[in-house]
Amino acid sequence: MSLPVVLVHGLRTSRTMWRAQVQALERAGGRAVAVDLPGHGTRIGEPFTLDSAVDTVAQAIDGVGGRAFVVGLSLGGYVAIRHAARHPEQVAGLVAASCSTRPHRVLLAGWAVGAQGIARLPDRGARLNQFFVDRVLPHEGAADVAAGGFALDATQEVLREMTVATPLDDLVRIEAPVWLVNGALDHFRGEERRFLAACRDGRLVVVPRATHLVSLVAPARFTRVLLEAVDEVEQRERARRTVVSR
Repeated sequence: MSLPVVLVHGLRTSRTMWRAQVQALERAGGRAVAVDLPGHGTRIGEPFTLDSAVDTVAQAIDGVGGRAFVVGLSLGGYVAIRHAARHPEQVAGLVAASCSTRPHRVLLAGWAVGAQGIARLPDRGARLNQFFVDRVLPHEGAADVAAGGFALDATQEVLREMTVATPLDDLVRIEAPVWLVNGALDHFRGEERRFLAACRDGRLVVVPRATHLVSLVAPARFTRVLLEAVDEVEQRERARRTVVSR
């Protein structure tokens, strides 16, 4: 496996959520880099914008040679889609997981109201967050997301930024193959057919019995999809180089 893989985490989590996938990619002989977005993980306190998030992905790809397979989940999926539309030369393939619903302003406003209430709690929602992590994730997945800490104060900023996200328009512009990967029980898969139709070269994978954090609740299945996707893209890349060299 020669194609580097860059992985982009979801809201309030960090690069540590990708432990299982990074280890699997490295065992397969590949190079994997999981990034922390602004306002998350090692970058808590930095302002989050979609542009700065896209720049984070672009810089990570520059650091591994200028071209990579990109993986994003939830917030990371929206960021990865936006990055691929703006930096097509950097992206050989894309897995966009748990992000097959447009971020409608009314929906974002409702989440923002809920987030404001949670932020007023004495612990800023830390106990509530941990309750849901322990309830919805298997033990190893819960440990992985906790390892990088939780960006409890990032939600409002991220929600404001997501009002300018245009994932469907971005998907139309992406020439690289795209895998839309959703848990069957994910509330973010409501427009997956519309997202798939927007892709020039897209596939849809629905993981049975999995919820929103599909890479954490079904790590073996998600990782298998990822390894197969990277392998397919690598074969295409080799074929392309062969044609060019003739």
